[in-house]
Parts: sequence; C-alpha cells; structure tokens
Amino acid sequence: MEHEVVVQISNKIKSIRKEKNLTLQDIADRAGVTKGLISQIENSRTIPSLLVLIQIIKALEVDLDLFFNDLGAHANAVPILVQRKADYERFEKEPSTGYEYFRIFTKKVKQSTIDIVLLEIQPGSSRDFVQTEAFEYKYIISGSVKYQFIDQEIMLYTGDSMLFDGRLPHNPINEGTEVVTMLVVYFFEEK
Repeated sequence: MEHEVVVQISNKIKSIRKEKNLTLQDIADRAGVTKGLISQIENSRTIPSLLVLIQIIKALEVDLDLFFNDLGAHANAVPILVQRKADYERFEKEPSTGYEYFRIFTKKVKQSTIDIVLLEIQPGSSRDFVQTEAFEYKYIISGSVKYQFIDQEIMLYTGDSMLFDGRLPHNPINEGTEVVTMLVVYFFEEK
C-alpha cells in the first residue's frame, strides 16, 4: 500500500472519529483492539491488517464502500497544489510534550512519497530519541534548535537546513525562550 494512501486512511479514521465525538478508547473497545494501536494507525505510525481496518471502520459505523470511495482520488490531480495554513492538520507523531506537528500535504512522487510537515517546538519541550523510515529535510523558519544524535549535537539557527537519514536516532531540543518553527520534509522510499 502506498504511503500516500496510508496517510489518507489514517486521516480519514481520525476525522470520522472526531466528527462523531468518539475517543480513541471508544473505537478501540468497539473494534476489539488497543487504544495505542488506534493512535498509531491515526498517526500513520503503523499499517493495520485488513481485518483490523474493517473492524475499525465498522466501529466508526461507516459503510465500507463510502469509506474507501474517494481514497487515492487525488493521485492524478492537477500538478499544482495550494494548501492554506488554516487547513494544515495538527497531529501527534509520538508521545511528547510541547511538540506540535502540522501536516501540510503528502504526495507520491515517482518511487517515493513526500510528507511535508510544519513542526513547532515549545521552549522546555522534551521527548525521547525517535527514528523515521525516511530521509528527513529540516529548514528552520524561526528560532534555534539543538539536534541531538547518538554521537553528536548540531545547532541550527533561523535559515539553516539539514538533510539526514531518519533511521538515525535523533531528538530536536529547544533550549531557547521562543517557539522554534521548522519545515520538515520526509522522503519515504518505495521498497
């Protein structure tokens, strides 16, 4: 399954759940899975089996045909995409405090999927090291951030950028007093 479609499915599950004012636990109980699994699926951190996906769709009380009807519909869309700031979708990538991710758009390009995200890191924020199955490009829009890797630390300031293999354990830390805003582009390779 293409990453773009996985993100569409994840977003659709989350959107329907919120639209119906259901909690992660509500869906987990109805689908017979854990709350953590629902959270991972909604945040595109894991791909559910077909059986689990069907259980979740049934838990949302949505017709299967309607759920899948428009998935992948914009795969052949016009090559110019405008995404308004008001339409950026906030999501949680991993358990953390003070890290706010906003998905700008996800698009399959030839043999890769590109996921473009706006990340805001509050002063004093913290989380554990993370890894991503993608190459990551970071552009610092405002503020300064210390990027920790296992064997080194790199300071980035407004206007700086960096590209690295996201499989390297990493952690951006805001040691300043202002919010750090960065553009993050994930390049997922097809296997």
